[in-house]
Parts: sequence; C-alpha cells; structure tokens
Amino acid sequence: MPRPEASFLHGLAVGVMTYGYISLRTLPMDGWIRAQKGGHFQFLTIQGLAAAWLTMVLSLGCDSLPSFAALRAAKRAFLMIALPLTFVISAVYWSLLLFFPSLILQRQLSEPSSSSTLPELARIPLNIDFSLHLAPVVTLLADFIFFEKKYTKKQVQIGSPLVVLACGTWYACWVEYCASYNHTFPYPFLTENPFNIRVGIYVFVSFLAWSCFRLMNALHPQA
Repeated sequence: MPRPEASFLHGLAVGVMTYGYISLRTLPMDGWIRAQKGGHFQFLTIQGLAAAWLTMVLSLGCDSLPSFAALRAAKRAFLMIALPLTFVISAVYWSLLLFFPSLILQRQLSEPSSSSTLPELARIPLNIDFSLHLAPVVTLLADFIFFEKKYTKKQVQIGSPLVVLACGTWYACWVEYCASYNHTFPYPFLTENPFNIRVGIYVFVSFLAWSCFRLMNALHPQA
C-alpha cells in the first residue's frame, strides 16, 4: 500500500535537489567551472547530489510500484551509496565553512592586479547552499529511519566496505584526472596539499563514510 507521507518526502527531496542543481547556473563562478574538465561534476557535492537525487527518484518508483522487487533492490543499493556519501559531504562542508572557509570555497574571479589583497570567497546563497549541502542528507536519513529497514549484518560487513572502496577510488582517480588538465582542484584543501597528503585525505574520508554508515545502521530504530 503506497504511503502518502513517504511519497511526499521523496517528491519534496527530488524538487529541492533539482532546484539546487538548476540554480548553479545563477552563480558567478558557474561559467568558469563549466569551462573546466569535469565541470560541476569535479565536485564531490554534485556527485553526492546526483546519487541522492537518483535514490529519491527510485523511491518514488517504489511508492508507485511497491511489488516491483528489482526496483526496490536498486533503491536499496543506491541508498547504501548515497547515504554515507551525503553525510560525509555535509559534515566536511559545514565544518570547514564555519571554521576554515578558505579551505572549502574558491575565491571570486577578478582581473589581474598589483594589489596584495586577495579576492573575496565565492559564497553560495543560503537557499542554494541548503539545497546542495543539507537537503540530500536530511531527506535520505529521514527516508532510511522512517520508511526503510536497516541493512543486514552481511550487507554492512561485506557490501558497505566494497561500496565505499569503489566510490572512494573512483572519486580520487576522477578528481586527480580533472586536476591534471585544470591545474587546480575543485576544493582548495586539495589544491594546497601534495599528492601524498591528498591520498591520506581520500582514505580518511572513505573511512569516515564507512564508519558513518555502520553507525547510522546500528542506530536504526528497527529491532
């Protein structure tokens, strides 16, 4: 039996995340980012947004076709990817934004000048910021807690490490590849560190994602 409250959450999530992505075109840095190798998909934020958006679209499909087992399995698989990914993105982004914004935000584009003053940080309007960096994890977590069963012990012990390893390796290779063309990384904290430190960052963030997933699954209210 379709649950209207679940359909409302899924539809709202799809709408808010779509708004966030479409609104990227309104940002002053949009043209510069699109001209680079990888465009906006250099950013882990946008890859997490895409995974969360697809998870919610699959959720809407499950709401409409609750007996479609393959669709349900696909939604569960994407949720395993999107939930820890968006949690880590949100935790890292908001922590750095509050305490070390120059490590997470690019500086505004400016004409060459002899002045030693650095350009201001390119901040994102809050309505777009929330759509990109908060709505995905909040809606996925609500969906998981209220409308999904917790993952099995086997899925947590075998499936989740493989998923995190695959996603972490993919992004590390992808962002390094893009940077080899762009001569800069999408995040200043990567640009400012040498390769060995960046590898450590990729490993740490992947481990954090895996740990967060295990914790969220363990705290699931299902007995």
